[in-house]
Amino acid sequence: MRVRVRLDLAYDGSAYRGWARQPDHPSVQQTVEDALTLVLRLDEPARLTVAGRTDTGVHARGQVAHVDLPDDLELDPEPLVRRLDRALPDDVVVRALAAAPEGFDARFSAMRRRYVYRLWDLPSGPDPLHRNHIVHHPRPLDVSAMNDAAVGVLGENDFAAFCRRREGATTIRTLQQLTTRRTDSRIVETTVVADAFCHSMVRSLMGALTAVGEGRHEPAWMARVLGARTRDPRVKVMPAHGLTLEEVEYPADARLAARAEEARSFRGPLEADSALDSED
Repeated sequence: MRVRVRLDLAYDGSAYRGWARQPDHPSVQQTVEDALTLVLRLDEPARLTVAGRTDTGVHARGQVAHVDLPDDLELDPEPLVRRLDRALPDDVVVRALAAAPEGFDARFSAMRRRYVYRLWDLPSGPDPLHRNHIVHHPRPLDVSAMNDAAVGVLGENDFAAFCRRREGATTIRTLQQLTTRRTDSRIVETTVVADAFCHSMVRSLMGALTAVGEGRHEPAWMARVLGARTRDPRVKVMPAHGLTLEEVEYPADARLAARAEEARSFRGPLEADSALDSED
């Protein structure tokens, strides 16, 4: 028998080739799985399922994963978190660990993911202490125009124009929020919320928004790109290091299993089972 455990994670993605384990390159998944296997003295390697497979260089404050462990292990959360902290490098942190509610699936039970992309649009660069988390964009951006453009791509749409296609995988997503603001520290901060994301979707949306913000295209152009349902060479995929997964939201415990089944059915068997799917 096995017990499912939820982990809440944060990491600086600078040193990793994304979340997903891959040969010959460091990944966040391998780093956490190796620490779990070591600390719990498992006979078989731990295998994590994650809410969003972040891409190379993308960061996370609110990542969520689950792992199925033998039910005869002693899983006292606080001491285990402390032991994992000693086993993990400084750029990966397990913030919390607990037995998961019945029906919980870190990936498919999720209702929505919230990412934030951060830009600095002054001629000189951002604070050097934040250079790995904020993209320097030396041309001024019109935040109001960016928000006008965002309205045209909200809702359930085929985001093929902003995704890297994979055979058999849907590019239909529900974009719930796309808003940009200038913070007190002059950072241009875009919040992106959707039920899920396909590969490179957030950074491609940011490429279109910055093109509008620079004045190279009028706000209505972004909706026309979406409607074409094909990649547009004028849409730049923005650098990864400006992107952070801030939060993953789940329904009430009684709805976890149903939500997971809905998500699997909607996304189809290939996308549901693929180990290569990346959500940005």
